[in-house]
Amino acid sequence: MTVVKEPFGPLKRDVRMLRDILDEVLFHEGGDALVGKVRSIRSIAKLRREEQSESYYAQLKEEIASLEPPVRQQVIRFFSIYLQLVNIAEQNHRIRRRREYQYQGDDVAQPGSLEDGVATLLKNNISEEVVAQALGTMSLELIITAHPTEATRRTVLQIHQRIAALLERLDERCTKRDRKSLEESLFNEVTALWQTDELRDRKLTVMDEVANGLYYFDETLFDVLPQVHQDLEDLLAERYDCEWDVPTFLRFGSWIGGDRDGNPNVTAAMTWRTLKRQRELALRKYREELRELVKRLSQSVKWVDVSEELKQSIALEKHLLGDDKQWRNGDELYRQKVAIMLEKLARCGEEEGGYQSADAFLQDIVMIEQSMKNHHPNGYTLKRLRKLKRQIELFGFHLATLDIRNHSGEHESAIAEIFRTVNVAPDYKSLSEEEKMKVLVEVLKDRRPLISIFDTYSPETQEIIEVFRMIRRAKDEFGERAIEVYLISMTQSASDLLEVLVLAKEVGLYRVYPDGEVVSRLHVAPLLETIDDLTAGPRIMEQLFQMDLYREHLQKRGDLQEIMLGYSDGSKDGGTLTANWKLYKAQQEIHNMAKQYSIRLKFFHGRGGSLGRGGGPLNRSLLSQPAETLGDGVKITEQGEVLSSRYMLADIAYRSLEQATSTLLTAIAHVSKEAEPDNLRSSEWVEAMDEIAAYSLEKYQSLVFKDPDFLTYFREATPLLELGALNIGSRPMSRKGSSRFEDLRAIPWVFAWTQSRQLLPAWFAAGTGLQRFAEEKDGLELLRQMYEKWPFFRSTIDNMQMALTKADLTTATEYADMVKDGAIEQRIFGAITEEYHKTRDIILQITDQEDLLDQVPNIKESVRLRNPYVDPLNFLQVQLVSELRSKTESDDDTSELLREVLLTINGVAAGLRNTG
Repeated sequence: MTVVKEPFGPLKRDVRMLRDILDEVLFHEGGDALVGKVRSIRSIAKLRREEQSESYYAQLKEEIASLEPPVRQQVIRFFSIYLQLVNIAEQNHRIRRRREYQYQGDDVAQPGSLEDGVATLLKNNISEEVVAQALGTMSLELIITAHPTEATRRTVLQIHQRIAALLERLDERCTKRDRKSLEESLFNEVTALWQTDELRDRKLTVMDEVANGLYYFDETLFDVLPQVHQDLEDLLAERYDCEWDVPTFLRFGSWIGGDRDGNPNVTAAMTWRTLKRQRELALRKYREELRELVKRLSQSVKWVDVSEELKQSIALEKHLLGDDKQWRNGDELYRQKVAIMLEKLARCGEEEGGYQSADAFLQDIVMIEQSMKNHHPNGYTLKRLRKLKRQIELFGFHLATLDIRNHSGEHESAIAEIFRTVNVAPDYKSLSEEEKMKVLVEVLKDRRPLISIFDTYSPETQEIIEVFRMIRRAKDEFGERAIEVYLISMTQSASDLLEVLVLAKEVGLYRVYPDGEVVSRLHVAPLLETIDDLTAGPRIMEQLFQMDLYREHLQKRGDLQEIMLGYSDGSKDGGTLTANWKLYKAQQEIHNMAKQYSIRLKFFHGRGGSLGRGGGPLNRSLLSQPAETLGDGVKITEQGEVLSSRYMLADIAYRSLEQATSTLLTAIAHVSKEAEPDNLRSSEWVEAMDEIAAYSLEKYQSLVFKDPDFLTYFREATPLLELGALNIGSRPMSRKGSSRFEDLRAIPWVFAWTQSRQLLPAWFAAGTGLQRFAEEKDGLELLRQMYEKWPFFRSTIDNMQMALTKADLTTATEYADMVKDGAIEQRIFGAITEEYHKTRDIILQITDQEDLLDQVPNIKESVRLRNPYVDPLNFLQVQLVSELRSKTESDDDTSELLREVLLTINGVAAGLRNTG
């Protein structure tokens, strides 16, 4: 079988089939009149895009304006659901294309596959010793967060999952009867999708968010993660012709239930509930695996010899089962052992008979595996046992390591109150940074506690103290990996990290003993996010690395310092191009400085799903980092709609994770080639980026911060004010409930710009920076060289291409017209329009393309096909938002009008994919 010549043919077939089914459902709901109205709008919207005709544009607006409830709501739902179905069809097509590659011979590898990654190692003559050493230190942790950008309900996602499964089965060869049955099931699922309310009727709670995150572990990750490891191990063994033991290098963690920055709903008690829910899921999955083993391990001692160790362990623990639970066949010792293990899992955490740790559970599995090797044919691995071993190594009894995050100001306030209570510093906040550091170091060296059971504190400070007590309890009960790092958002000085160490000291997570021995059970990590913080980052970290006390803390943490880089606030603060460059430079500078102190660094990239918040394909995100910074491990956030698009379906999850793994293998090859770092980035490129970023920052801030009417334009020319009613997260839209720009969260900032088709955060000001450098420095050829040879620059430019393609200034004009003051609208939208064309033109010159996204025709085609179905939703949104805002408090109930607005927001989010 060969790869199909018309790559989009099967996809277009699936889309047509799903559209026809949806048309049939629509006919059932509203008859010929409703179907006719939808088809008319659909036809005009397509013609408008194909002909670029003003007359079709006017016709489309006229058709939209003529709609009245309840037909209007049905039209909105049609286009929204159609776009959801397109997304499902595209995911199925990705699976189809992957399988077509797998049908090829060994000499054909899909780009970004495990085979492709291993082939890169061999092509670059990377020895097995170098690969093994690199895999021993290199790691990738993907951290799921509850940042509210997933506009789709979990119930709807489950219907999506069933539709995807049916599409996949329709690709297989089947009988007429089977095909008819599958098509009937598909019709029923699309009907259910239409008849399901896609909007949440209440705001999500933290535990709702926890359940949403656990859904992906339950559905795909618990099985897919070990499969990726196993396949890589098998592939390396085959290609290098020797045995391999690949370490667990790819993990998932979570912020959900642990991220308390600006979210008063995440308390210490809520985090404890989260940890218990995670353990419950892990134990349930292990019980399911053990029950499968019971079915398979039917070997009898009449025919095989089992190990003495296994026999002794059964004899010692047989009493746990009691008479009523004993395995009925005494010759089937493996089944007896697994029955005992099931009982020990049921008693997990109990003092009598239960597993006290995941390591004890793992030892039992290893015992069975070693025993079976005595009688199992050589050369045939026991894959089910291998998989379970890997699952235990990956998930333990905690399932996912939970990161804790809070704002530096919260810690400072708590420390100030504690210090004032015990008279260490009556007014800590007023001290200089040097004075703060001196006091903090003295407190850390003093073994005596500051917090007494007789003291009372404000509720805010008491909650901070309870969080640290909970962390210690979690480590004792769920294992050290349950919580490993405490993240400090808005880190601006070294004292921000020492304050957290003081709080850790007060609960025994950090201690200095009289003999000088240090105990430290928690990583303390700064989050550098604003442009100023990124610039100051290297200085802050060097100040800490020079302190004996902090170095001793790091020594106990394996000489590893974790540093989080925030893409959202940096981009909001200085524009995407400047922020990305500052992030890149900060990594390089901190890495080079840490190397002098023999400290390993793990960078944690706080990327959002959207292009304006550092989003983009996972493998491209990895490639865009300085190659030398990947060696000690990387963490990346996965959030919002990214979770469902990457991890809802097992095959898509596997593809996403194998692409990331292949990228890590490619990084090993690059780092191992001595000359590579010099070729990757010349000083000329660095100087160019410094100048481009400076030009871009000046342009960005001249509009966003210096134009007094910019915030007015933003609020009136986007659906920002309506987003708060969408119920897509437990966290407020702004810190402290403030209306200031500084306190507005980056997620609604990006989400609102995306809905209005301006996508300003993802590209604005980059064109000025690039064009000024090209013209004033005669630098176009250098920019082309950078695009060709520098993964960072290429990734940055390609992400902007995607954003510019999804932006639509014609549609954006409709949103700009909602601004009440015409002068404000004309000035600011005019500046946006001018910069858009400038950015588009210079990018086409740099990439030597005729049109945006020419280098990725599949994505370009996807955007082109979607636009005619997103346009009506945008026009409807503008009309409805304008009407809603014109209402006064004395007007009739506006709930249905708001509901229609929210439906359009859901639909546009489905159509553009990258929301917040």
